[in-house]
Amino acid sequence: MSALLTDLRLAWLLTQGSDRREWWRVGLMAAGAALATGIGLAVVALLSLDGFYSVSFGSGLFNSPSDRRNVSLALGLLLIPVLGFLGQCARIGAVHRDRRLAALRLAGAGPWQVRRIAALESGLACLAGAVVATAAVVPLLPYATHWAGVVVVAVSVPVLGAVVSAVALRRVVADPLGRVRRMRPMRGPGRLFGTATRLLAVTVVVIALTPVFGNPVPFGLGPVAVLVLAVLFSLIAIWLSGASSRQLGEGFAAGTSRPALLIAAERMREDPWSTARTHAALLLVTVVGSGFAGVRQILLADLDHRHRTGRLATPMAYYTTGIDLTAAALLVALALVLTALAVGTAESLATRRRGLAAQAAAGVPHAVLARALLLETALPLFPAIAVAGLGGAAISFWYGAAVSGHTDVPVPYAALLVPVGVYAACVLAAATSLPLLRRSVRPGELRYA
Repeated sequence: MSALLTDLRLAWLLTQGSDRREWWRVGLMAAGAALATGIGLAVVALLSLDGFYSVSFGSGLFNSPSDRRNVSLALGLLLIPVLGFLGQCARIGAVHRDRRLAALRLAGAGPWQVRRIAALESGLACLAGAVVATAAVVPLLPYATHWAGVVVVAVSVPVLGAVVSAVALRRVVADPLGRVRRMRPMRGPGRLFGTATRLLAVTVVVIALTPVFGNPVPFGLGPVAVLVLAVLFSLIAIWLSGASSRQLGEGFAAGTSRPALLIAAERMREDPWSTARTHAALLLVTVVGSGFAGVRQILLADLDHRHRTGRLATPMAYYTTGIDLTAAALLVALALVLTALAVGTAESLATRRRGLAAQAAAGVPHAVLARALLLETALPLFPAIAVAGLGGAAISFWYGAAVSGHTDVPVPYAALLVPVGVYAACVLAAATSLPLLRRSVRPGELRYA
């Protein structure tokens, strides 16, 4: 306990000594923690309501307990991209703090203690965001809330932030002379990935063998089946991102004469699985977003037909409000994972700033380095997003086939447009780090090589 308090005191002192370059990292982590706290408080407020209520907004979507539970579940899933965003911020923070981490190593701190102190720094930033969000959101809650739940959320978010940071920094080792190394596994995603993929494949076979129609509603049409399929396609896309990064890197490195493509190929061949880890949440959002876009198109057509024929039991706004809220949640998740992608690209630049400065000093034009940076993101991401989009489209087509017996089902072409938009947004997110590239190639960086 005393060691933890000592590390916490050191983390607080290091946070106070942060320079201006690091305050943007602290601000991003505080903003992510504030968003996570707001989501958690909204879930607590919804779950604290018992029985039926007449809520003035939402077109009756928040009146029944079952609907409130469904909305709470959807809000809770938003914590996944938020935690991924916090992990990306923790990684880039470790690079900017390399000299202070090295000073701790020279003072006798072990590698794990250094990582723990860095994680506690992130926890303090998350604590600030959680306190601000709690103070701002609690007075706005329209109904009485279980205060124990508010306290649990306010305490859990900083703890989760520190844990996510510790996991994100588990392979970062600060040498006593000030060099930050990243110990990366080079043999792929590991046994856990293969085991999970096989288990999910068996589950999909079980779903496929389940009768499509029946009473009660078969398992194959339930939300659990859709979630399993989304995770399966996401895992396949993650594996494809790493595998294609290695194959493309080796192929382009051996057969291209274009400088930008050659630099990007060497980077992809050096560590092909770093992109897969960075793109994990992004690919999951792409699968879910593509599937939702197709299912939304089918649902709206079905609801419109029922409304015109007078077979709709509740007002149309009840259903459209739920669909619109789900779309808004997915847009928020997409914005978070795109921000995490931009932060991850900036972290990669900060890690390689000395090598980039050496390349610029050797005469490599800035435009070539900029194109190489974009190619590092665009090349391995293209096949992964294509598979993720096709997986989401498959879910929407499957849903359309299941309901085609009692309604006219349109072709869910919207599911095929989502991956195109996501891919373009990813390239634009990576391009936001180009101003940092110009700063990273300054000759002054060579003094620390």
